[in-house]
Amino acid sequence: MITSFRRVLRSGFVGFWRSAYVSLASIFVITIALFVIGSTMMIDQLLVVSLQQLQAKVDINVYFVTTAGQDDIDALKTSLEALPDVAQVTYTSREQALAEYRAKYQSDTVAMQALDELEENPLGATIAIQAKAVSQYENIASFLDEQKAQEEPQNPIISRINYADKRDSISKLQAIIDAVERASFITQIVLIIAAILITFNTIRLAIYTAREEISIMRLVGASNMFIRGPFMLQGVMYGVIAGVLALLILYPILVWMGPKTEIFFGLNIFDYFVSDFSNIFITLVGIGVALGLVSSVLAVARYLRV
Repeated sequence: MITSFRRVLRSGFVGFWRSAYVSLASIFVITIALFVIGSTMMIDQLLVVSLQQLQAKVDINVYFVTTAGQDDIDALKTSLEALPDVAQVTYTSREQALAEYRAKYQSDTVAMQALDELEENPLGATIAIQAKAVSQYENIASFLDEQKAQEEPQNPIISRINYADKRDSISKLQAIIDAVERASFITQIVLIIAAILITFNTIRLAIYTAREEISIMRLVGASNMFIRGPFMLQGVMYGVIAGVLALLILYPILVWMGPKTEIFFGLNIFDYFVSDFSNIFITLVGIGVALGLVSSVLAVARYLRV
């Protein structure tokens, strides 16, 4: 078994170098396929960050009456933070709300005069709630409605919940997120299928040049695995080399694009590439090895039939 394994390895390396031009063509095709897949991964990450930024700008606001007790407000805030759908709860006190109002309308003389004429702060405290996913705002709004319905009429706490005002915006954002995710998934599937077909046909042409050698090996009684082994090794070599080359091509492009993507998307794509390099390396090289290996197995199968 060890002797056969060594012969398979030697035959694989010899075949790789003996058909250098065919090997280069196969590596080139797989490199292009992996480069496209890698580029799609980077674009998909930028889309994810963009959607997260859009989602972060959407929230539900709970406005409290000016007479609401701090204990009641804290109790509701704690209950919201305990919900599995809630990502963040931001509390704004009456004093903070007044300070923000003054800062926002400081150039509006009429508004400032009207505020000064009041003897007390007319603004109530507020809570801004961000969900973990856009689709979860409906559940949060239902919870808030239940809390408001349980209040004592003579001692209200919640003045208004603005979910109804933002329902259309949230629905549109959810539709955009769903459309982008579907488009990204379909694009990746199409690219992977195209990469498989192109790689398979290229490697099949490479194996076609060795068809007479395969026939002779079959005639002398070589096993299918012994015949298939060298081509499988070559397929793995194609995938590893192509994966490394694809990463080397991506590197300078991402270095150049990094500052630009940080300005437009808030994410330096090169920093992401470096921070997640191990996963990206394993993914691209793994796909390359799988493409080369599976294509080699399928391409040589036709010549193993009696």
